[in-house]
Amino acid sequence: MQYLQDKPNLAIAIGAVLALLVLATVIYLVLKRLKPHKNLPEIGARIRSWWLMAFVFSVALTFGQNLFLLFMSFLSFLALKEYLSITPTRRADRRVLFWAYLTIPIQFYWIWIGWYWMFLIFVPVYVFLFLPMCMVLVGETRGFLKAAGSLNWGVMTTVFSIGHIAYLLVLPPTGNPVAGGAGLVFFVVVLTQLNDIAQFLSGKMFGLHKITPTVSPNKTWEGLIGGVVSTALIAWLAAPLLTPLTVAQSIGVGMLIALAGFMGDATISAIKRDLQIKDTGTLIPGHGGILDRIDSLTYTAPLFFHIVVYLYF
Repeated sequence: MQYLQDKPNLAIAIGAVLALLVLATVIYLVLKRLKPHKNLPEIGARIRSWWLMAFVFSVALTFGQNLFLLFMSFLSFLALKEYLSITPTRRADRRVLFWAYLTIPIQFYWIWIGWYWMFLIFVPVYVFLFLPMCMVLVGETRGFLKAAGSLNWGVMTTVFSIGHIAYLLVLPPTGNPVAGGAGLVFFVVVLTQLNDIAQFLSGKMFGLHKITPTVSPNKTWEGLIGGVVSTALIAWLAAPLLTPLTVAQSIGVGMLIALAGFMGDATISAIKRDLQIKDTGTLIPGHGGILDRIDSLTYTAPLFFHIVVYLYF
């Protein structure tokens, strides 16, 4: 594939992720044969889903900018649709939801043409003001504040935050000569997902002291620390291959991604606790819904984007 030939570092990174998936699959099959456990079916479902997600993501990223932007816009659509399916909406606002969905193609159009300032202000300013105005014109005042806040928060999370991943791809390649925008995208997405796994495993093995017992009882200080250390180490190893970050910058960014990923996960957990649901959906076997899988990215993507832009663009 010509795109990967032009970006050998990205090809190496994709190969490393596939190697990790192969290792995870082998370990699962060995455990399944030698030591059956009640959690193994869920683990198997998670691994199969990881294979599918890794394949789709890699194909979308390596077949060029347009396909990846379409993929990310569709992901935003699924995430917003899932969010609206679990959060209470007023019957009077059904028509307003059309305008909320319309923000997706408009926002990704700004990304596609590289209009940086409109990308930054369209959702937080214009959409933030426009959606409540539409609700006012409907004329229903009961539950107005809760409905307006809930809808705007959903658009901010599923469209604006996730859109930062897409904009990384259209940044000038001169800012990251080692792997371009694709390298930055791969770096933040994979690092965020590995951080989730590292925090989960560290918490299972060493977790004793809970951080937010009423929000996410399974989150522990030991898990968080394990995630921070592991993610900083992986960032240090992967940064020269995919980013322009120095050693100190890569370690610092890895630590920040781990902390931001924790907050993104905890925020979606708080929503699920409020709504009294276990998962945001059932689209991804073993993982739950789209929001269950991209929750950490809603925090890590904007943070990483603005750090990189500040330092190198």
